[in-house]
Amino acid sequence: MQIFGVDIGGSGIKGAPVDLDRGDLTQERFKVLTPHPATPDAVADGVQEVVGHFGWTGPVGITFPGVVTGGATIRTAANVDKGWIDTDARALLSERLGGLPVTVLNDADAAGVAETQFGAGRDRRGTIILLTFGTGIGSALFIDGELVPNTELGHLELNGHDAEKRASTKAKEDHELTWEQWAHRVTKYLAHVEMLFSPELFIIGGGVSRKSDKFLPLIEGIKAEILPAQLQNNAGIVGAAMRAAKTAG
Repeated sequence: MQIFGVDIGGSGIKGAPVDLDRGDLTQERFKVLTPHPATPDAVADGVQEVVGHFGWTGPVGITFPGVVTGGATIRTAANVDKGWIDTDARALLSERLGGLPVTVLNDADAAGVAETQFGAGRDRRGTIILLTFGTGIGSALFIDGELVPNTELGHLELNGHDAEKRASTKAKEDHELTWEQWAHRVTKYLAHVEMLFSPELFIIGGGVSRKSDKFLPLIEGIKAEILPAQLQNNAGIVGAAMRAAKTAG
């Protein structure tokens, strides 16, 4: 079975059809740059371009970098235009896609859904936290395989700042941090999250997961096991498709 997944990020909007039996893309993903400002209409245009690139005509799962309630309404917009707040994203995006059935969920939640089914969290029980490092820090919390949605742990306070302002990949680039310097910040962040939730496993996702060998060995003193995301930056697309299939089913 194939369902289309779209991942809206702070820097790019990417998507592809997904084979739900394998948890993998059936074609090479297509990506467009996230518009700036990332207003609802402008982002919807980007989603339309991505889906239209494949001529897709079935259900579509779409991630959003913020809190999504009821599978539709946007409540926060930290890394996109504030005009998203209180927008019915499901209605907007379905209309832009010519009435196709649309499911919307938080981007990190989508990545976590994929990783716990097909990736680093497969067949694992207990408390698992997936963290996506990119423009911000997304989070997905699972307890015995059940998602606790919209946790937004990237906005925990760390040294008087939003954690993502100190430890995201964007912060590494903006402050020209070495891998060692950035790993030190990530370690402090993980220690804070571990103190609050005591997970058995951290899964590190986002684009930086492709370079896990450069920073994971530098993280010390964390009791939980730490693994890189196996689906890497495709996890959001796969998880979005999985949720769309569940909704359609």
